[in-house]
Amino acid sequence: MKQSICLLGATGSIGDSTLDIIRQHPEKFSLFAVAANTNVGKMAYICDTFRPKVAVMGDSESRDELARRCKGLDIQFEWGEEAMCRIASAAEVDQVMAAIMGFAGLKPTLSAIRAKKRILLANKESLVTAGKLFMDEVARYGVTLMPIDSEHNAIFQCLPQDDHGFSKSHVSKLLLTASGGPFKDWSLEDMKKVTPSQACNHPNWSMGQKISIDSASLMNKGLELIEACWLFDMTPNDIDVVVHPQSIIHSMVSYEDGSVIAQMGVPDMKVPIAYGMSWPNRITTEVAQLNLMDVATLDFSQPDLVRFPNLKLAADAWFMGGTAMAHLNAANEVAVDAFLKKQIGFLDIATINARVLNELPVFPVTDLAKVFEGDRIARKLAQTFVQSGKYL
Repeated sequence: MKQSICLLGATGSIGDSTLDIIRQHPEKFSLFAVAANTNVGKMAYICDTFRPKVAVMGDSESRDELARRCKGLDIQFEWGEEAMCRIASAAEVDQVMAAIMGFAGLKPTLSAIRAKKRILLANKESLVTAGKLFMDEVARYGVTLMPIDSEHNAIFQCLPQDDHGFSKSHVSKLLLTASGGPFKDWSLEDMKKVTPSQACNHPNWSMGQKISIDSASLMNKGLELIEACWLFDMTPNDIDVVVHPQSIIHSMVSYEDGSVIAQMGVPDMKVPIAYGMSWPNRITTEVAQLNLMDVATLDFSQPDLVRFPNLKLAADAWFMGGTAMAHLNAANEVAVDAFLKKQIGFLDIATINARVLNELPVFPVTDLAKVFEGDRIARKLAQTFVQSGKYL
């Protein structure tokens, strides 16, 4: 039966790849609704090409401009968070691709869970900031949660599976791979001079600015560490991060008998997206087959926590619990934005993150209000550090 898709975050790189899978398999998938922030030009192209029933923009001005550009198309145009929640929970939808980056993706994704949609999770911040609440809702409503990040999707593929998902039977450790980013071999002195354009130039993946900066600082891997803990019911002590610059092995699972199972492939997000959309089956993609003779060498090393302290900060936040993970995520979003605006240096991102994490009191997360409040106060403190320059 054809699956109807709601795509949250349609104009980003995940949105591009999702639309490509829909285009390749029109007999299996249709696009019911799309949502984006303010990229009207790209949304107009998506609407004209795929003809969704509903298109949602981040604000009313963008909505009005999109409606003007798409005049004559049989599409309903809306704007705002409430509209995103409505399309994510619409009766016509079977699967929701949750690819809105940052904290903004949390409420629409929770709406989809409560409507018992299949969740294709590409928004790690939802789990980072509200992991226990998020996973409690997944269990309460019995939804299928498919991780779309290449590393978590790889782990899912390597774990024992049944009709309900995965099990941890006889698992010893998870091995979460990291490319190391563009500054893997740079000295601390050289990293002080990093520019936003250099940090956005990832060696293996084509991604948006925010996630590219996070990859360069290893904060992305730290967020993925937290995400893996929630997804697979582990702690940071059960997960080893392995720097693997070729990004051919996307992650591994180590078993009690000494076996290690790895998921491999060329670095292309269409692979995990197609797997998530079609699970428990597999479908074709236009991604090239991996040729190990061309790769020839696979390298592995431990991450350097002195040059890349964000990875340890993420583990620390996990063990601190409560609102600590929301604090870290919020501080990082503020710091990355400031770096992109050239208000702070690259290494200052981790410094500000550490100050916010260590200075704010941590409270138990009993409801979403606690998460939102933790996010708010962390952003305020991080912005104070940015504006004053007093964070060293």
